[in-house]
Amino acid sequence: MPSPGLFLIVLISVARAADSKLTPMEKHQVVPDVLPIAPASILSVQYPDHNVDLGNELTPTIVKDEPTVTWDADANAFYTLCMTDPDAPSRATPKAREWHHWLVGNIPGSDIKKGEVLSAYIGSAPPKGTGLHRYVFVMYKQPGKLEFDEPRLPNNSPKNRANFSIAKFASKYKLGNPIAGNFYQAAWDEYSDVVHKRLA
Repeated sequence: MPSPGLFLIVLISVARAADSKLTPMEKHQVVPDVLPIAPASILSVQYPDHNVDLGNELTPTIVKDEPTVTWDADANAFYTLCMTDPDAPSRATPKAREWHHWLVGNIPGSDIKKGEVLSAYIGSAPPKGTGLHRYVFVMYKQPGKLEFDEPRLPNNSPKNRANFSIAKFASKYKLGNPIAGNFYQAAWDEYSDVVHKRLA
């Protein structure tokens, strides 16, 4: 009969093997907290001096301005881009899950600037003491140009941003599964307070 120590080693090995098969989104529980399945492709998201890299840690100061987002786009198709936080106000008590930071639809080809801004970009601003939040970017290929009935949200108001669900939004507009995604994590820094004052 194997010793308890050997049995424990086998259990740890099995757990590590299972963990190694998980995608980063599964390891960080973006799946299932935000998405039902992980996108097949990685969305390129670049801030001036930092890239988003499947769960790396950035700061609110770094991500204060709208990033550059690129993907393998079909010039004749339309896309929807979303950035959302499932950890509002904290990962331990996500009562406002999801708080979406950016939502752009009807993006023609790869030109986000020509898309229809449903929710203007607001950078990360996790409240002090709430730990790391996950900020998830997802890109959907639309079935065609769409008529969105969501309110248009400016970047100086928190109204209508909490208790959002990008999965429900995708279902509503028949977007299917996202074609690409990425995410980073951020905790409070002084710039969070600047954002909160602007949203007050």
